[in-house]
Formats: sequence, structure tokens, C-alpha cells
Amino acid sequence: MSKSYGNTISIFEPSKKALRKKVMKIVTDTTSLEDPKEYEGCSVFALYKLFATDSQIEIMKNNYKNGNYGYGHAKQELFELIWEHFLPARERREELLKDKGAIINILDNGAKRAREIATPILEKVRKAVGTKYR
Repeated sequence: MSKSYGNTISIFEPSKKALRKKVMKIVTDTTSLEDPKEYEGCSVFALYKLFATDSQIEIMKNNYKNGNYGYGHAKQELFELIWEHFLPARERREELLKDKGAIINILDNGAKRAREIATPILEKVRKAVGTKYR
């Protein structure tokens, strides 16, 4: 997947419809609905495993093996897992977007903490390479 090719799935898709559309565009083979499918090497299954519980993974494996289960079914289940998994992050993002000041504060605090950690290390590096100027 590559952002420049437009085939990424953003966790912050603007709507449920947009996310579902992206998931349903995942390329799969042409195995018919009735036939068993190979889950090893299947992009949909690989993504599904990232979000599913062990029991959900086993159910999906069995669905693939038993046939009468299409990639559309698997993609729909993947979509639902992705939607639910990132729902809290999407809600938090929406909250933050309403308060630009909060975003600036978060970034400022992060920069301050990073400086506190990096400054002593950079001082050691400068001294070790002989470029310490203070």
C-alpha cells in the first residue's frame, strides 16, 4: 500500500462510508463464493488478524476453508473491526480539532519534554566529537 497510489486505509477516514469503500477496494483473487479460499497470503485476512481476537481469527480461518464465504463477507468483517477499533481515536481527534489551543499546548509540552531528554545527550555528543562550543 502506498499513499501516493491512493490505496491506503486511513484510521481517520472522514466517514463510515469512506472507510468501507476503501476496505472493499482491497484486491483479492477470483475464487468463487462457493469454493474454499486460502487465508495464507490473503491481504484481507492479514489485516483482519491485526484487529481480531484469537477466536475471531479461528472463525475467519474456518470460513475461508469451508467455502460459501466470499471476500466481500471477509472485507465487511474487517471494515467493522477497523471502524470499532479506531472509534475512540477518531472521537478524540474530533475533540482536539475543535480546540486548536489544546493542540498547540500538547505540541509545546511534547517539545519541552523532548528537549529535556535530548539536551544532555547532545551535550555529551558535542563534547565527544570536539564541537562543544560552550
